[in-house]
Amino acid sequence: HSGAISVMIDMANGQTVASAAIGREGAVGTLSVLGPSPSAVTAVVRAAGIASRIPSSRFHAAFSRSPAIRHAVQIHFKAMLIQLQIGGACNALHPAQARMARWLLHLRDRADHDVLALTQEALSQILGVRRTTVTLLMRNLRASGAIRSERRGEIEIDPLRLAAVACECHDTMRLEIEGIFSMNAARSRALVLPTQ
Repeated sequence: HSGAISVMIDMANGQTVASAAIGREGAVGTLSVLGPSPSAVTAVVRAAGIASRIPSSRFHAAFSRSPAIRHAVQIHFKAMLIQLQIGGACNALHPAQARMARWLLHLRDRADHDVLALTQEALSQILGVRRTTVTLLMRNLRASGAIRSERRGEIEIDPLRLAAVACECHDTMRLEIEGIFSMNAARSRALVLPTQ
């Protein structure tokens, strides 16, 4: 219902990198409807919030019975796929500074708050870089006025200044995901409207 979760890929050598973020628009564990599979993915809460839980057996039963739930899961899959595709390209092609700005904005979009409770260690895990790299990136972002971090473990962001530092991936991802959800909302309204 609120908050933000990052989907982390855990590599065999102990390194991690974030591949997607989930907020009130989605749910953790929806891929389980595709069947059991081993996974090197961990969901980590990055911004505290309120969530509902459902046992996987009940979710699978509801998924198989309800076209509305299947449709909602399909929309969530589309949004996740966009994050994975654009995020993969971003991780390969863009510098760490732009990626950090993108991730801070990405988490802010889901938490809907300009203060994020993130440590440098958490940012290191999200970006898949060393903590010393995060220290340097934070210093650069502070100097530009894009972030303020007065208290340890809290980062206050200036969304406009941070957007100027971020790569185009944040806007591209946000617009595509908003497009998916707005098309779905329009479709749902059309189904509810009485016919003339």
